[in-house]
Amino acid sequence: MADRRLQVFHTVARLLSFTKAAETLHMTQPAVTFQVRQLEEHFNTRLFDRTHNRISLTEAGQRVYEYANRIFDLYGDMENSVREMTGEISGALTIGASTTIAEYMLPALLGDFRAKYPDVTVHLKVSNTDGVVSMVENNTIDLGVVEAPVSNKNLVVEQCRNDQLVAILPPNHPRAAAGTITMAELLQYPFICREEGSGTREVIGEYLARQATVCDVGLNIAMELGSPEAVKGAVEAGMGISVVSIATIQKELRLATLVAIPLEPSLERPFSFVHQKQKFRLRAMEELLSFARQYCKSHGSPGGG
Repeated sequence: MADRRLQVFHTVARLLSFTKAAETLHMTQPAVTFQVRQLEEHFNTRLFDRTHNRISLTEAGQRVYEYANRIFDLYGDMENSVREMTGEISGALTIGASTTIAEYMLPALLGDFRAKYPDVTVHLKVSNTDGVVSMVENNTIDLGVVEAPVSNKNLVVEQCRNDQLVAILPPNHPRAAAGTITMAELLQYPFICREEGSGTREVIGEYLARQATVCDVGLNIAMELGSPEAVKGAVEAGMGISVVSIATIQKELRLATLVAIPLEPSLERPFSFVHQKQKFRLRAMEELLSFARQYCKSHGSPGGG
């Protein structure tokens, strides 16, 4: 509904990249360049300075960008106002989630949300925490749900709930009957860990660094794997031990194929929502975030966190 040239310009100006804007808008780069050039011809002035493969806003471009922000804010307010009058909640939303959350938390949440709002289509992109934050930064997704701290202060981060991490061992392991286990004790055995960029790996690394007695000793990493399922399978096969979210091992605990042992001291991390500061204009997005908040309150983690 809003001027397409202005939408394209606004995306390029926000990302300061024609390539990233093309990816975000699902357009070719020549098409993005053409739309921006048309807007420049309309105003009869350059909106971007292009030097050494980098772009920046001109003074006129900065002015257009500021007005575009206000225009799209008003457009969002109009959409919300009309939809509130008609009671309609519809549209398409894209969520990004790190692997643990996508596999063990979101299916039930999104299923319940879809049952309540059948006219809202939700697309899910799965990546590790670093990848999800990058998608939020580039506006590829509307909402991210991550399992590690977010360092970008320009994003809104809202904690959903705590998640408990535990050591997992095969039932025949010498430590399988222990009531608790310390990181120093874990270091004695081959360790199965997630890949670089994984929220779980980052949290374990920070936890290890806080243990003064073992801070100079590294994990004996036997394998690096890209999903919780692969990690669990390797531990079940006796290839090492690991630390995972207790939410990911409920089936294995019932089947007695794995043993979970609490860490001493205990290790928890937050599951958090992350989004752009100006992202929540559409009613469907506001409803999804509100629904997710309530879901997190009423569905505590299996570990009680």
